[in-house]
Amino acid sequence: MTDKTPVITIKPPAKWEIIDFKELRDYRDLFFFLVWRDIKVLYAQTIMGFAWAILNPLIQIVIFSVIFGKVAKLDTDGIPYVLFSTVAIIPWAYMSEAMAKSSQSLVSGQSMLGKVYFPRLIFPITPVLAKLVDFSISLVLLLAVMLYYRITPTWNLLLLPFLVVLMMSVPAGIGFWLSALSIRFRDVKFAMPFVIRMLIYSAPILYSASSIPEGYRLLYSLNPIVAVIEGYRACLLGTEIPWEFILPGALVSIVLLISGAIYFRKMERVFVDVI
Repeated sequence: MTDKTPVITIKPPAKWEIIDFKELRDYRDLFFFLVWRDIKVLYAQTIMGFAWAILNPLIQIVIFSVIFGKVAKLDTDGIPYVLFSTVAIIPWAYMSEAMAKSSQSLVSGQSMLGKVYFPRLIFPITPVLAKLVDFSISLVLLLAVMLYYRITPTWNLLLLPFLVVLMMSVPAGIGFWLSALSIRFRDVKFAMPFVIRMLIYSAPILYSASSIPEGYRLLYSLNPIVAVIEGYRACLLGTEIPWEFILPGALVSIVLLISGAIYFRKMERVFVDVI
Protein backbone atom coordinates (compact mmCIF):
# COMPACT_ATOMS: atom_id res chain seq x y z
CA MET A 1 0.00 0.00 0.00
CA THR A 2 1.43 3.36 -1.08
CA ASP A 3 2.12 5.89 1.67
CA LYS A 4 0.31 9.09 0.67
CA THR A 5 1.36 11.15 3.67
CA PRO A 6 2.03 14.69 2.41
CA VAL A 7 5.60 15.91 2.72
CA ILE A 8 6.20 19.59 3.47
CA THR A 9 9.60 20.94 2.48
CA ILE A 10 10.72 24.17 4.16
CA LYS A 11 13.03 26.21 1.95
CA PRO A 12 14.68 29.60 2.45
CA PRO A 13 12.80 32.43 0.69
CA ALA A 14 13.93 33.57 -2.71
CA LYS A 15 16.11 36.67 -2.65
CA TRP A 16 13.50 38.74 -4.46
CA GLU A 17 10.62 37.48 -2.34
CA ILE A 18 9.46 39.97 0.30
CA ILE A 19 6.24 38.35 1.50
CA ASP A 20 5.26 34.78 0.63
CA PHE A 21 1.51 35.24 0.23
CA LYS A 22 1.04 31.58 -0.71
CA GLU A 23 2.62 30.50 2.56
CA LEU A 24 0.44 32.91 4.51
CA ARG A 25 -2.61 31.49 2.74
CA ASP A 26 -1.55 27.94 3.63
CA TYR A 27 -1.42 28.94 7.30
CA ARG A 28 -4.62 30.99 7.20
CA ASP A 29 -6.29 28.84 9.89
CA LEU A 30 -3.53 29.68 12.36
CA PHE A 31 -3.68 33.29 11.20
CA PHE A 32 -7.42 33.53 11.89
CA PHE A 33 -7.02 31.75 15.23
CA LEU A 34 -4.39 34.22 16.45
CA VAL A 35 -6.48 37.20 15.33
CA TRP A 36 -9.57 35.79 17.07
CA ARG A 37 -7.50 35.03 20.19
CA ASP A 38 -6.29 38.65 20.34
CA ILE A 39 -9.86 39.90 20.01
CA LYS A 40 -11.18 37.62 22.77
CA VAL A 41 -8.30 38.15 25.19
CA LEU A 42 -8.42 41.95 24.90
CA TYR A 43 -11.69 42.34 26.78
CA ALA A 44 -11.82 39.02 28.63
CA GLN A 45 -13.20 39.32 32.17
CA THR A 46 -14.11 42.98 31.74
CA ILE A 47 -17.46 44.39 32.78
CA MET A 48 -17.88 46.83 29.91
CA GLY A 49 -16.37 44.60 27.21
CA PHE A 50 -16.32 46.14 23.75
CA ALA A 51 -17.74 49.38 25.16
CA TRP A 52 -14.11 50.26 25.99
CA ALA A 53 -13.53 50.65 22.25
CA ILE A 54 -15.82 53.69 22.41
CA LEU A 55 -14.94 54.91 25.90
CA ASN A 56 -11.17 55.13 25.31
CA PRO A 57 -11.33 57.55 22.35
CA LEU A 58 -14.27 59.37 23.93
CA ILE A 59 -12.22 60.28 26.99
CA GLN A 60 -9.40 61.60 24.76
CA ILE A 61 -11.87 63.63 22.71
CA VAL A 62 -13.39 65.25 25.81
CA ILE A 63 -9.98 66.10 27.32
CA PHE A 64 -8.54 67.48 24.08
CA SER A 65 -11.70 69.46 23.33
CA VAL A 66 -11.60 71.13 26.72
CA ILE A 67 -7.85 71.82 26.86
CA PHE A 68 -7.05 72.60 23.23
CA GLY A 69 -10.47 73.66 22.02
CA LYS A 70 -11.78 75.76 24.91
CA VAL A 71 -8.64 76.81 26.81
CA ALA A 72 -5.89 77.00 24.17
CA LYS A 73 -8.41 77.73 21.37
CA LEU A 74 -6.30 76.22 18.61
CA ASP A 75 -7.25 77.03 15.03
CA THR A 76 -9.24 74.24 13.34
CA ASP A 77 -10.00 75.88 9.98
CA GLY A 78 -13.54 76.66 11.11
CA ILE A 79 -14.41 73.07 12.11
CA PRO A 80 -15.95 72.59 15.59
CA TYR A 81 -13.18 71.22 17.80
CA VAL A 82 -15.16 68.16 18.95
CA LEU A 83 -15.72 67.14 15.33
CA PHE A 84 -12.17 68.14 14.37
CA SER A 85 -10.60 65.98 17.08
CA THR A 86 -12.98 63.02 16.74
CA VAL A 87 -12.18 62.49 13.06
CA ALA A 88 -8.46 62.40 13.94
CA ILE A 89 -8.50 60.48 17.24
CA ILE A 90 -10.46 57.47 15.92
CA PRO A 91 -7.82 56.46 13.31
CA TRP A 92 -5.00 57.58 15.63
CA ALA A 93 -6.26 55.31 18.41
CA TYR A 94 -6.22 52.38 16.00
CA MET A 95 -2.70 53.13 14.70
CA SER A 96 -1.14 53.75 18.12
CA GLU A 97 -2.60 50.59 19.67
CA ALA A 98 -1.76 48.44 16.64
CA MET A 99 1.82 49.79 16.60
CA ALA A 100 2.31 49.05 20.29
CA LYS A 101 0.96 45.50 20.02
CA SER A 102 2.70 44.71 16.74
CA SER A 103 6.09 45.90 18.00
CA GLN A 104 5.95 43.42 20.89
CA SER A 105 4.22 40.58 19.01
CA LEU A 106 7.30 38.36 18.69
CA VAL A 107 8.35 38.84 22.32
CA SER A 108 4.84 38.09 23.61
CA GLY A 109 4.60 35.04 21.34
CA GLN A 110 8.11 33.70 22.01
CA SER A 111 6.74 30.48 23.52
CA MET A 112 5.52 29.44 20.06
CA LEU A 113 8.60 30.41 18.06
CA GLY A 114 10.82 27.42 18.84
CA LYS A 115 8.15 24.71 18.84
CA VAL A 116 6.83 24.53 15.29
CA TYR A 117 7.40 26.23 11.98
CA PHE A 118 4.92 28.76 10.61
CA PRO A 119 5.37 32.13 8.87
CA ARG A 120 6.70 34.46 11.57
CA LEU A 121 5.26 37.38 9.64
CA ILE A 122 1.89 36.35 11.10
CA PHE A 123 2.89 37.78 14.49
CA PRO A 124 3.20 41.50 13.61
CA ILE A 125 0.27 41.36 11.19
CA THR A 126 -2.14 39.83 13.75
CA PRO A 127 -2.58 42.99 15.93
CA VAL A 128 -3.04 45.12 12.80
CA LEU A 129 -6.06 43.01 11.84
CA ALA A 130 -7.37 42.39 15.37
CA LYS A 131 -7.46 46.11 16.18
CA LEU A 132 -9.79 46.68 13.23
CA VAL A 133 -12.59 45.39 15.48
CA ASP A 134 -12.03 48.25 17.94
CA PHE A 135 -11.76 50.67 15.04
CA SER A 136 -15.06 49.47 13.58
CA ILE A 137 -16.83 49.83 16.92
CA SER A 138 -15.42 53.31 17.51
CA LEU A 139 -16.85 54.40 14.16
CA VAL A 140 -20.23 54.46 15.96
CA LEU A 141 -18.91 57.38 18.02
CA LEU A 142 -17.62 59.11 14.91
CA LEU A 143 -20.95 58.64 13.13
CA ALA A 144 -22.84 60.05 16.13
CA VAL A 145 -20.67 63.19 16.19
CA MET A 146 -21.07 63.67 12.43
CA LEU A 147 -24.84 63.30 12.71
CA TYR A 148 -24.92 65.82 15.56
CA TYR A 149 -23.10 68.39 13.42
CA ARG A 150 -25.19 67.40 10.38
CA ILE A 151 -22.26 66.54 8.15
CA THR A 152 -23.41 65.60 4.66
CA PRO A 153 -21.35 62.95 2.84
CA THR A 154 -19.58 64.07 -0.34
CA TRP A 155 -17.79 62.32 -3.20
CA ASN A 156 -14.65 62.48 -1.04
CA LEU A 157 -16.05 59.42 0.73
CA LEU A 158 -14.84 57.33 -2.21
CA LEU A 159 -11.34 57.87 -0.84
CA LEU A 160 -12.17 55.93 2.36
CA PRO A 161 -11.04 52.42 1.24
CA PHE A 162 -7.64 53.82 0.22
CA LEU A 163 -7.32 55.59 3.60
CA VAL A 164 -8.21 52.42 5.53
CA VAL A 165 -5.46 50.52 3.67
CA LEU A 166 -3.03 53.40 4.29
CA MET A 167 -4.03 53.46 7.96
CA MET A 168 -3.28 49.72 8.26
CA SER A 169 0.02 49.95 6.39
CA VAL A 170 1.50 52.45 8.88
CA PRO A 171 1.42 50.17 11.98
CA ALA A 172 2.21 47.15 9.79
CA GLY A 173 5.40 48.70 8.41
CA ILE A 174 6.51 50.03 11.78
CA GLY A 175 5.52 46.72 13.39
CA PHE A 176 7.73 44.76 10.99
CA TRP A 177 10.73 46.90 11.91
CA LEU A 178 10.18 47.12 15.66
CA SER A 179 9.08 43.51 16.25
CA ALA A 180 12.30 42.28 14.59
CA LEU A 181 14.38 44.81 16.52
CA SER A 182 12.71 44.00 19.85
CA ILE A 183 14.02 40.43 19.68
CA ARG A 184 17.58 41.70 20.04
CA PHE A 185 16.96 45.00 21.79
CA ARG A 186 14.37 44.85 24.57
CA ASP A 187 14.63 48.63 24.90
CA VAL A 188 11.90 48.80 22.23
CA LYS A 189 9.35 47.78 24.85
CA PHE A 190 10.26 50.69 27.12
CA ALA A 191 10.67 53.20 24.30
CA MET A 192 7.28 52.56 22.65
CA PRO A 193 5.09 54.47 25.18
CA PHE A 194 7.39 57.49 24.86
CA VAL A 195 7.45 57.25 21.04
CA ILE A 196 3.66 57.05 20.82
CA ARG A 197 3.28 60.08 23.10
CA MET A 198 5.63 62.01 20.81
CA LEU A 199 3.89 60.87 17.63
CA ILE A 200 0.57 62.36 18.74
CA TYR A 201 2.19 65.81 18.58
CA SER A 202 3.94 65.13 15.27
CA ALA A 203 0.63 64.74 13.39
CA PRO A 204 -2.33 67.15 13.01
CA ILE A 205 -4.46 65.45 15.65
CA LEU A 206 -4.65 68.35 18.10
CA TYR A 207 -4.04 71.12 15.58
CA SER A 208 -4.56 71.81 11.89
CA ALA A 209 -1.89 70.99 9.30
CA SER A 210 -2.54 74.42 7.78
CA SER A 211 -0.80 75.94 10.82
CA ILE A 212 2.52 74.43 9.67
CA PRO A 213 4.70 77.09 7.93
CA GLU A 214 4.98 76.67 4.17
CA GLY A 215 8.73 76.07 4.30
CA TYR A 216 8.33 73.01 6.52
CA ARG A 217 5.26 71.39 4.93
CA LEU A 218 7.17 69.08 2.57
CA LEU A 219 9.22 67.69 5.45
CA TYR A 220 6.08 67.51 7.60
CA SER A 221 4.19 65.61 4.89
CA LEU A 222 6.75 62.78 5.01
CA ASN A 223 5.09 61.63 8.23
CA PRO A 224 2.61 58.95 7.04
CA ILE A 225 0.35 59.61 10.04
CA VAL A 226 -0.21 63.11 8.66
CA ALA A 227 -1.50 61.59 5.40
CA VAL A 228 -3.96 59.38 7.28
CA ILE A 229 -5.33 62.11 9.58
CA GLU A 230 -5.64 64.81 6.93
CA GLY A 231 -7.08 62.28 4.51
CA TYR A 232 -9.78 61.22 6.97
CA ARG A 233 -10.76 64.83 7.63
CA ALA A 234 -11.12 65.58 3.92
CA CYS A 235 -12.88 62.29 3.26
CA LEU A 236 -15.45 62.48 6.06
CA LEU A 237 -15.96 66.23 6.37
CA GLY A 238 -15.97 67.02 2.65
CA THR A 239 -13.13 69.54 2.76
CA GLU A 240 -10.59 69.92 -0.05
CA ILE A 241 -8.38 66.83 -0.37
CA PRO A 242 -4.82 67.78 0.73
CA TRP A 243 -2.84 65.77 -1.79
CA GLU A 244 0.33 67.62 -0.79
CA PHE A 245 0.13 65.76 2.54
CA ILE A 246 -1.42 62.48 1.39
CA LEU A 247 0.85 61.54 -1.51
CA PRO A 248 4.26 61.97 0.25
CA GLY A 249 2.92 60.23 3.35
CA ALA A 250 1.56 57.34 1.29
CA LEU A 251 4.93 56.96 -0.45
CA VAL A 252 6.77 56.86 2.88
CA SER A 253 4.26 54.31 4.16
CA ILE A 254 4.99 52.03 1.20
CA VAL A 255 8.72 52.37 1.80
CA LEU A 256 8.24 51.53 5.49
CA LEU A 257 6.11 48.51 4.63
CA ILE A 258 8.50 47.05 2.05
CA SER A 259 11.72 47.81 3.93
CA GLY A 260 10.19 46.51 7.17
CA ALA A 261 9.15 43.24 5.51
CA ILE A 262 12.63 42.83 3.99
CA TYR A 263 14.34 43.44 7.34
CA PHE A 264 11.91 41.10 9.11
CA ARG A 265 12.58 38.29 6.63
CA LYS A 266 16.32 38.88 6.93
CA MET A 267 16.21 38.61 10.72
CA GLU A 268 13.72 35.73 10.75
CA ARG A 269 16.45 33.07 10.61
CA VAL A 270 17.91 34.18 13.98
CA PHE A 271 14.68 34.78 15.94
CA VAL A 272 14.70 31.44 17.75
CA ASP A 273 18.45 31.62 18.55
CA VAL A 274 18.32 35.15 19.94
CA ILE A 275 15.06 34.99 21.86
